[in-house]
Amino acid sequence: MKRYLIILIHIARREALLIGLLVGLLALTFVFSKVAHDVMQEDTQRLDERILRGLRQASDPAQLRGPVWLEQTVRDVSALGSFTVATFVTLTALGYLLLARKRRAALLLAAAMAGGMGLSVSLKFFFDRPRPSVVPRLEHVLTPAFPSGHAMMSAIMYLTLGALLARVVPSKRLQLYVMAVAITITLMVGVSRVALGVHYPTDVLAGWTAGAAWALLCGIATYLLQRRGNVEMPTEAE
Repeated sequence: MKRYLIILIHIARREALLIGLLVGLLALTFVFSKVAHDVMQEDTQRLDERILRGLRQASDPAQLRGPVWLEQTVRDVSALGSFTVATFVTLTALGYLLLARKRRAALLLAAAMAGGMGLSVSLKFFFDRPRPSVVPRLEHVLTPAFPSGHAMMSAIMYLTLGALLARVVPSKRLQLYVMAVAITITLMVGVSRVALGVHYPTDVLAGWTAGAAWALLCGIATYLLQRRGNVEMPTEAE
């Protein structure tokens, strides 16, 4: 019995990263499922609407609370999670990987981003939640609301790129900084969508969790493929 326990402890230590990724994936999947269930049951509707109203001026719901320049700033931040920016950043990263002769890594990144976009669109039309109407929208949108595509794609894009960069920087402090920046951008994009009135807070929360879950799933696939030598490992010089 003691021998088997020692073996299990050894395996757990060796596979700590993989176990951590799997636990994170399960936790994020559970949170997304819970939010989706509550949204479909309309348990969150009252709170969602209260938050949206709280971000607008009481005398004029078409105006955000705060300084006059805030609306344009919110629009600029929101654009960081747009399809256009996601495509541009992805193509830039793919170009770098191809120039660095990491073709299999480029293929994996392309599959991860394309899969994330496809998953986002599929989830939107599956749940088919209408956009908020409790306050005037400050941006024209056509697709369903749940989950937020901007929040989901920013989580996939910035968390994935942040994790890749963190693997090749030399110190723990720099690794924490890179991931903190990636998380901050992801959070800011989601908040901006609520401020614009095009998403309920629960749309954004679902987008964050779905995007982070997809990023973790892609991270697990990358980790396993790298161990088998099917994907090029990053080097410190890069």
